[in-house]
Amino acid sequence: MENIYDLIVLGGGPAGYLAGERSGHAGLKTLVIEKRALGGVCLNEGCVPSKTFLNSAKIFEHANGHGEVYGVTAENAKIDQKKVVARKNKVVATLVGGIGMQLKNNHVDVEMGFGEILGKTEQGFKLKVNDKEFIGKKLIIATGSEAVLPPIPGLKEAYERGFGLTNREVLDLEEIPKEFVVIGGGVIGLEMASYFNSVGSKVTVVEMLDHIAGNTDSEIAGILKKNYEKKGVVFKLSCKVTKIGEDYVEYEENGKLNKVKADKVLFSIGRRPVTKGFGLENLAVEMDRAAIKTDNTGRTNISGLYATGDVNGVLMLAHTAYRESEVAVNNITGKKDIMRYTAIPSVIYTNPEVASVGLTESEAKKQGFNVLVKKVSMMFSGRYVAENEGGDGICKVVLDKDTNRVLGVQMIGNYSSEIIYGAGIMIETEMKVDDIKELVFPHPSVSEIIREALFI
Repeated sequence: MENIYDLIVLGGGPAGYLAGERSGHAGLKTLVIEKRALGGVCLNEGCVPSKTFLNSAKIFEHANGHGEVYGVTAENAKIDQKKVVARKNKVVATLVGGIGMQLKNNHVDVEMGFGEILGKTEQGFKLKVNDKEFIGKKLIIATGSEAVLPPIPGLKEAYERGFGLTNREVLDLEEIPKEFVVIGGGVIGLEMASYFNSVGSKVTVVEMLDHIAGNTDSEIAGILKKNYEKKGVVFKLSCKVTKIGEDYVEYEENGKLNKVKADKVLFSIGRRPVTKGFGLENLAVEMDRAAIKTDNTGRTNISGLYATGDVNGVLMLAHTAYRESEVAVNNITGKKDIMRYTAIPSVIYTNPEVASVGLTESEAKKQGFNVLVKKVSMMFSGRYVAENEGGDGICKVVLDKDTNRVLGVQMIGNYSSEIIYGAGIMIETEMKVDDIKELVFPHPSVSEIIREALFI
């Protein structure tokens, strides 16, 4: 039967399209179903488009007076938000097209439309898309995640009238708001606070916790906060939003209600797995709260059913989704493989960048390790000094005294996002400190900071 596949992948985001590519390359007859656009949230309204914004902001910052200290002066520098959005759209279109071509080259069928799970038969999993039915002998659910919109008074109405935005709408904003309020001081909130601060908005970040940047090392999060306070960003920590008004956000601070005026408000309060509305209830899937429960191969409690990416709720990062899908497809094709989460890097693409991998000092101590922390200023890197006037970046290497292994690395400073994978390899391969000291790093490079830290 034409509509029977070895594998159907529900969702065309990072987890879904990568699963499709790997499956097709392995010779399986594969179908990928996507309701909006290939690339999912990451490529269309998250990771990639936000980086085009942030790159434009860095260029503008240097042109708009920040280049003087480096001997470069530009007059009348302006930023054209419509052109920034247009370039973002071009970048997204280019990459989405590339994904489509990759799937085609691997002989993967793509069905655009809303996919619904009808149930499981003797032949496999039955799905319906655009009035057509398909059967997959195996099924990977890769439906991703969505922005959380909590029941704050006025929030729904603010969103409906365009005053309130999620990560999707903010990246299509063609006018720079004079006053921009960000609810949530996590990765998305900080990156958008960074952008709009750079291009001229008065930015206020309201966060329930007493710190920003989630589980980031507290010292590094503090340095990031200090940097942005110098740039004019106002942080309201330990504050609960109580209402979204016509042109303001109301929040509770120390038992008192306060208001901050806004032209636009970004809701970056968190994300949750998409597990409702597509027929998952037609399968007796075991759940872990809002997420689909899986083992370290991506398998669910139902034979032949896998879940990868944000929908499993383990670690909502695109690169995690890639690896989870590789593991799932490897097991589907008979190759033993397991998912490990000990060396998954994370990055906040602010200016300066923040990057981390493995355990922070506090996490390592909680897990009972005999911890030794090597901390060094980024000023120990010649390239960092050459390119950062007055930089206050640091690098922290968390070690296990008993095994002389690296448990984690955290850093703040330019190029952190491009360096951190090397630290991840050290953790993943359980390298000894003495072996790392023998590695030759390119000079001058900021990556040398890891080696410098180990010799402190």
